[in-house]
Amino acid sequence: MMSTKQIAPEARRPLPPGPFNAMTWGWTGVRGTWTTPEATASLDAMLGVKPNWVVLAYAALQDTAQSTTIHWRDDPSLTDDEIRATVVAARDRGLMVCLKPTVNVADGTWRAHIGFFDEDVPGEPTWDQWFDNYDEYILHHAALAHEVGADLFSIGCEMVRADAREERWRSLAARVREVYSGPVTYNCDKYQEERVAWWDAVDIISSSGYYPTGTWDKHLARIKAVVDAHGQEFLFLEAGCPSRDASPARPNDWSLAGQPDQAAQASYLEEMLSAIDRTDWVLGVALWDWPPALYPLSDASTNGDYCMYGKQGAAVVASHFAARG
Repeated sequence: MMSTKQIAPEARRPLPPGPFNAMTWGWTGVRGTWTTPEATASLDAMLGVKPNWVVLAYAALQDTAQSTTIHWRDDPSLTDDEIRATVVAARDRGLMVCLKPTVNVADGTWRAHIGFFDEDVPGEPTWDQWFDNYDEYILHHAALAHEVGADLFSIGCEMVRADAREERWRSLAARVREVYSGPVTYNCDKYQEERVAWWDAVDIISSSGYYPTGTWDKHLARIKAVVDAHGQEFLFLEAGCPSRDASPARPNDWSLAGQPDQAAQASYLEEMLSAIDRTDWVLGVALWDWPPALYPLSDASTNGDYCMYGKQGAAVVASHFAARG
């Protein structure tokens, strides 16, 4: 039976005290990549930007956007032991941990487009079929998050078409809270903060903050209205910008063509983090992203991806994170 019971404010589970200065690490979570010497070196290098949190982000695959089977037990998905070992490695480095399982589409379609008919049609795949598989995947990892003592657990990321299935998300959130004792969040996509109708089912509102340069104050004001209406805590569980000259205007687009440009990325990160720092209601940000195998430091000037290792943006992030404590 699906639960529609709302979580009373006094029953909400807060984050541990202190700032949320996070780096997203490990994407996409390919089996065999998290427990290598390269992964150890990557975690050590990440400490240079002064995070006190790490978001361990990994994906399971479904074949197409209309498939209902999620292959979360199969290669290339991570094994539980790889996740356990990486949590231990993060703890050894003094980091708090968020587990962030999500789903990707094997044919390259962005997960936001996963979707089915609003009304079931005989012979066609359905939302309930998909959610039955998704629930199994997320509940398994929620129990694993409880086992390893994760400090935060995300039940989904940027599932734009799925966001409207309110009863299924409420049911899943309630079941997650039965097997995981820490705070629970959902990472909605950019521009979707006011469109999620079930924020009260999770403890913390979070979103992907890939907002164009020059618009941060406008979007923060819009998001604050959502946060105030729900009376809940808020953080950006994703945000960042590739180091390409065109990317500050469209930081969400990982495929946008452009020339490598460290200064463009650094300027964007300075603008974004300064805007966030001027608020008193955003708990913090998880920057995207830090891979488990880093490019050679000598290649930083020609690398156009989100990671700021060896780039001007690293100093920007370290400065803001250190100032936040």
